[in-house]
Amino acid sequence: MADPKDDLSKPAGGGISRNVIVMGTVSFLNDLSSDMIFPFIPVFLTSVLGAPVAFVGIVEGVADATASILKMVSGRYADILRRRKPFIVGGYALSALAKPLLAFAAAPWHVLAVRFIDRTGKGMRDAPRDALLSMSTEKQSVGRAFGFHRAADTLGAAAGPMVAFLLLPWLGNDLRMLFLFSFVASFVAVVILQIFVRDRIQTREAGPVARAQNISYGSLGAPFYIFLVAAVVLALGRASDAFLILRAQDVGIALALLPLPYVLSNLVFSAFSMPVGSLSDRIGHRNTFMIGIVLLSVVYMLFARAHSLVALWTLFALYGCAHAFLEGVGRAIVADLVAEGARGTAYGLYNACTGIALLPASVLFGFLWQYSGFATAFIYSATLGGASFCIFLFLRLRYRRMNHI
Repeated sequence: MADPKDDLSKPAGGGISRNVIVMGTVSFLNDLSSDMIFPFIPVFLTSVLGAPVAFVGIVEGVADATASILKMVSGRYADILRRRKPFIVGGYALSALAKPLLAFAAAPWHVLAVRFIDRTGKGMRDAPRDALLSMSTEKQSVGRAFGFHRAADTLGAAAGPMVAFLLLPWLGNDLRMLFLFSFVASFVAVVILQIFVRDRIQTREAGPVARAQNISYGSLGAPFYIFLVAAVVLALGRASDAFLILRAQDVGIALALLPLPYVLSNLVFSAFSMPVGSLSDRIGHRNTFMIGIVLLSVVYMLFARAHSLVALWTLFALYGCAHAFLEGVGRAIVADLVAEGARGTAYGLYNACTGIALLPASVLFGFLWQYSGFATAFIYSATLGGASFCIFLFLRLRYRRMNHI
């Protein structure tokens, strides 16, 4: 993966490189910072600033769309410039600066502007970061590297609300003060990133698509696009976590305990992500991803039939496990399919398309739940999982001579 003339991909601990360890730490701190405040933004908008509930949807819709679109732009320009670190540092820094600005919001549109800035930072950094991660590890351990990174990211997301829970009483339940405190972790993340992460600055000889004029969406190749279609079909069947929590409430989990199944799912994901990544390096990223599709489809089918608390808690744990087979491994497959010089472009397209697909997925899932019942909605998700499996199986059979695909 990396140039043998440098030691960028040389393992530093646990079989992964220093770059991967540092970027995992950065993601942990940034997600801790973000999830300290994210659950409270709807309350801040409606209760403090007096915004209507519909405005909450506008804020998050604009935020998600901004991040998805910019991922394609940043990934492509990172490839053209053959530098990833400036985009990554700039993206994390922009998000870090946006968080404390929430403390000074005096009107709902201020929050919209801040969320736009925050998601601009996310869109700016994600694709170049994934590209640099893939270039900062040896080929035989790329699944492990992405597994470590996704585990650290999700662990930060789980820790954020718990830190907020501990801080809020000390801050007198003042949300504006919480927004200010959230800056600390994200600032430390940017400092660590700037000091310790090394860029992968490519020369023209670094790969078959390293030259700017050769970096195009057409150069990504048919195997990548077949995989992208499979990933998008799977995303179109994804049930939002909000629906899973609603299902938990239907089964009988008390209102005060509703966040706990979600926390359990994240913790299981964090625990399994790196071991599953290591497994994928041994048995093939393709095979591991297919196991994840099957497991997720089975979990959706069981959600349609679950009627006991024991079954529900078990399904939330299996749901986290299924995503451990999909999240990091999917990114490792992109690294298998695309040459180094075009990986920013590929990750930008992959992250954007799968992210955008989640919006119609949630709308259709909610429509099916409302008019045909929860069982129909979950069966629909499982069916699209089966369709994704078939598309991916075609990729395996059509391009089976290519390693790890």
